[in-house]
Amino acid sequence: MTISGKETNRYMAIEVFNRYENKYLLDDRAYRAFYNDLLNYMEPDEHNKRHGFYTISNLYFDTAHDSLIRNSLAKPKYKEKLRLRAYGVPDGDAKVYLELKKKVFGLVNKRRTALRLEEAYDFVRTGIEPAYRPYMNKQVIEEIKYVLRRYALEPKVYLAYERKAMFSKESRDLRITFDTNIRSRRHDLRLERGDHGEPLVPDGRWLMEIKAEHTIPLWLSRLLSEHRLYRTSFSKYGNEFKQTIKNKETESECVLYV
Repeated sequence: MTISGKETNRYMAIEVFNRYENKYLLDDRAYRAFYNDLLNYMEPDEHNKRHGFYTISNLYFDTAHDSLIRNSLAKPKYKEKLRLRAYGVPDGDAKVYLELKKKVFGLVNKRRTALRLEEAYDFVRTGIEPAYRPYMNKQVIEEIKYVLRRYALEPKVYLAYERKAMFSKESRDLRITFDTNIRSRRHDLRLERGDHGEPLVPDGRWLMEIKAEHTIPLWLSRLLSEHRLYRTSFSKYGNEFKQTIKNKETESECVLYV
């Protein structure tokens, strides 16, 4: 599902996040049961009130030797990544988001700026900031420019999934997302070339993320306990990278035995 430009501006325009994120892997039965109970306290975001899901497409950047993801998988106190995000499959003039995501002692800081698709590609490729437009965030562009000076980044992996998102009825500080049909590819590394890819998790599995600026409310702790849902460590890019390494090792072993 592609989100229109007006909907993108309205629902995706937040540019700075500071929050804690906890992840859970659910099968289809657990997802449906938990989602139904959440409706007593939360509501679907504005887009999901009209559509079941929306598609998120991401292009992750890394060094030639995968320095960022290797560092992330080592679980340091500080880690960072750069990605380009679109809602649906963008065309060449579509508005997308270049995002710098950091994690420091468990606190996630995400900063992003809107750019046109070709502006984003050129910025990462050259390190030269685009001519300023009203839809851009100057401060975030400066921060990303600093990262581009530190690392020689290139597109490494495409990741897409369908998302359903909910907000607390009491506070917008609490958000829960459910991602399914997570898929990836390491070819055609441009967002406009479609959202196809190989499955990263089995069919019928959901990645739930609880995103909160502070501690989660007691009612949510109770629901998690009642449904026997337990936190897990799951990075989409991290798991894709580990699977890629495993596949390469398997291919090497097959060559040895031929």
